[in-house]
Amino acid sequence: MPLDLAGVEPSNSAILVVDVQNDFVSGSLAVRDAEQIISTINALLKLPFALKVATQDYHPANHISFACNHAGKKVFDKITIVPPPELVARRMPEDERPLEALEQVLWPVHCVQDTTGVAFVDGLEHEGLEVVRKGCDVGIECYSAFEDPWGLTNTGLKDKLKNKEISNIFVVGIAGDYCVKSTALDAKKFEFRTFVIRDAVKSVSDEGTEWIEMSKAGVEIIDMAEELLTSKIFSQ
Repeated sequence: MPLDLAGVEPSNSAILVVDVQNDFVSGSLAVRDAEQIISTINALLKLPFALKVATQDYHPANHISFACNHAGKKVFDKITIVPPPELVARRMPEDERPLEALEQVLWPVHCVQDTTGVAFVDGLEHEGLEVVRKGCDVGIECYSAFEDPWGLTNTGLKDKLKNKEISNIFVVGIAGDYCVKSTALDAKKFEFRTFVIRDAVKSVSDEGTEWIEMSKAGVEIIDMAEELLTSKIFSQ
């Protein structure tokens, strides 16, 4: 199917580079072959998007997602987490979203604040990008670049996009089946037209179910970055 960019202009479009950080490329939670997408992302960053954003996982050392912070648990075990009461107490009265318990994968320590693992990977041309940090609260996992699953914390990304009058978001980065997927699904939920560029994404799993899930939610998948790089809209 040919790429449909009807209504897309550089002036109303943003690129969102998700978690291209040392720990996800060559560190404690490296995604296989993640270094292979860096040159593609750099090429996309040269396009005249109105807004260019890079996200960082930015965890405290005692973060709830780290296996070492749970006695008797191993990496990749699963636990159940609940909304932190102190954050629940601060939410707006009109927010009626359910606050159900959620399954949490336990990860190796990664992307800890003020460590080399949290930094953008060498070679990523991130100078001038606006940075959005997530996963900063000790008691909440936050795969999405917008907000945590309960909506108790948000990164300010939605307001940043709205203030720039962005209506189209192009998502790339790591990992396709976690933070890229969650970010794309939230972008669609917040009524942005959302594209994910497949050859500028790497996933933890080879199963590919994230692409099916995103497509079903209305996220548009661009198979090859070259389709965008050679489009007349972005080359004018």
